[in-house]
Amino acid sequence: MKQRVLTGITTTGTPHLGNYVGAIRPAVAASRRDDVESFYFLADLHALVKCDEPARVQRSRLLIAASWLAAGLDPNIVTLYRQSDVPETTELAWILGCVTAKGLMNRAHAYKAAVDRNNAVGEDVDAGISMGLFGYPVLMTADILLFNAHLVPVGRDQLQHLEMARDIAARFNRVFGSGDGPFVLPQGQTDEDADTLPGLDGRKMSKSYDNVIALFEGGPSQLRKSIRRIVTDSRVPGEPKDAEGSQLYAIYRAFADEAQTSAFRRALEEGLAWGKAKEQLFELVEAELAPMRERYDELIANPGEVEEILREGAARARDVAAPLMREVRRGVGLGT
Repeated sequence: MKQRVLTGITTTGTPHLGNYVGAIRPAVAASRRDDVESFYFLADLHALVKCDEPARVQRSRLLIAASWLAAGLDPNIVTLYRQSDVPETTELAWILGCVTAKGLMNRAHAYKAAVDRNNAVGEDVDAGISMGLFGYPVLMTADILLFNAHLVPVGRDQLQHLEMARDIAARFNRVFGSGDGPFVLPQGQTDEDADTLPGLDGRKMSKSYDNVIALFEGGPSQLRKSIRRIVTDSRVPGEPKDAEGSQLYAIYRAFADEAQTSAFRRALEEGLAWGKAKEQLFELVEAELAPMRERYDELIANPGEVEEILREGAARARDVAAPLMREVRRGVGLGT
């Protein structure tokens, strides 16, 4: 039996180099394993929790889908779909919400952080907090349980939600499934190196810090321009550089093989100028991205091709989800 793996991508922005190194590249590699059945979805319903700009969500769905496809995700061997195209997701979220304790949701990190911010400024504890934010873990649980995913790659900040999904699944199984069904208890998988690529200023590469290097948007000229903006210290050409303390070296290492990494480190320690080091980084990254960017540009120019792939993926996803939902409905008394 194949191991079922599910990954969601929130559609609120444009993919950057950190997304590629931390999520896209390893996920594409994992999807090619013969023992894995992969589900990838564009989490556009989740996007509504933090984005009230329809055009941004819509554009982001195209950019993210095109990025994953250009990076090598094969829609013939994985199921790639839009969350909003699978209505069973929201139906299951409501049913699961009816067996989820409010106290469990009260402990969710995102909700607690919002409450803490309100308390800090003397606001009502729930000021500005939507039911979407509060119930986010239940929708995430529905995403996972709808396909009985065995493994869910998540960042460390999402591990709590994964544990909540296990709690909710176990409770549903006890109440409606005699303890042994219908849901598999999912396992979370974290990669210590994921989501840690440094940005232009040395902090984690993140849109919230405005320190990202775009993956494909803007082409090679924008990539070179962004790399030139990476902050370095004031050491002059010929003066030894601290490779380990440099985000430039950290990004280089994410794209280089062992021999290239060793040579680049040695060159820095022997006094390679930062300007030349940045040009070497650009050439290395561009060599990997250029063939993918060509495919990305084709997809962006032909959004109908992306749309067809997503619609076909949603149909396959619903073929998997429908039998489980029939079982769930019968279990709670809604089926016939």
